[in-house]
Amino acid sequence: MADTLQKFMFEHSVVRGELVELPETWRHVQSLRTYPPAIRSLLGEMLAAAALLSANLKFDGSLIMQVHGDGPVNLLVVECNSALQLRATAKFSADAEIADDAGLRALVNLHGNGRFAITLDPREKLPGQQAYQGIVSLDGDSVATVIENYMLRSEQLDTRLWLAADAQSARGLLLQKIPGQGGIGQSGDADNDDWNRAVMLAQTLRTDEMLQTDIETLMHRLFWEETIRVYEPRHPTFQCSCSRERVGNMLKMLGRDEIDSAIAELGSLSIDCDFCGQHYLFDAVDCAQLFATDLMIDALRQPGGLKQ
Repeated sequence: MADTLQKFMFEHSVVRGELVELPETWRHVQSLRTYPPAIRSLLGEMLAAAALLSANLKFDGSLIMQVHGDGPVNLLVVECNSALQLRATAKFSADAEIADDAGLRALVNLHGNGRFAITLDPREKLPGQQAYQGIVSLDGDSVATVIENYMLRSEQLDTRLWLAADAQSARGLLLQKIPGQGGIGQSGDADNDDWNRAVMLAQTLRTDEMLQTDIETLMHRLFWEETIRVYEPRHPTFQCSCSRERVGNMLKMLGRDEIDSAIAELGSLSIDCDFCGQHYLFDAVDCAQLFATDLMIDALRQPGGLKQ
């Protein structure tokens, strides 16, 4: 079964929706690392949510979703770009005993210090432009609730999410109320009625039903009485954006003194990508070359430039 994201719109209404199923991408993520069932469910739900939110990106770039935890899970990261290319990883205490049914609070918000962040990172930035990042506390007992609260507070968008993941697939349903775009002659009360009706219908969806039913069947079961406009489906894929150049830039950020010290102690630097497992090796010559370009640029900027 191919990964699919299906966008749809309730006709003459302020409600839009999306359904996503990610069997291939999710299995690829799991093939790179073994996760306890509770962490697997959490990461899979974030993967589905990232695909749903990224489908509405208005720029060429990436949406990065992070949960910083204070429990047995230290970090969960999911990234999805405007082409719906996804990658995901989680860091957790290897010696922690994690119950199969452990929830969000027990995993990442044990002491109430967990944080949730969404970063919008354009690929081609304008001069002086920085990535936008919003950071909030983990307000909710599920990934869906945390994101819903974030979207309402940060984006002022009424958003509802239903998410589920098991060993076979990660899936999700998103409903969103479009601000200021009611049908012809509709009042605010009518808009609210449309929204409340759509949410009520979606709330009949069971977790096992979401995981075991294809998108077309699900849409018919939930909204068979509604007039819905269905768009051309899109097909997410797994894709890691790591590269030797990006790893080199990360090393440069540590500074030459720290890198030289590490090379003197270890002989070389070995880095594995947390997302895809790709291995990168930098020896003393490689590390020297990282800073050689910067030294040349600095010299060129000096009065008189480089001398023969």
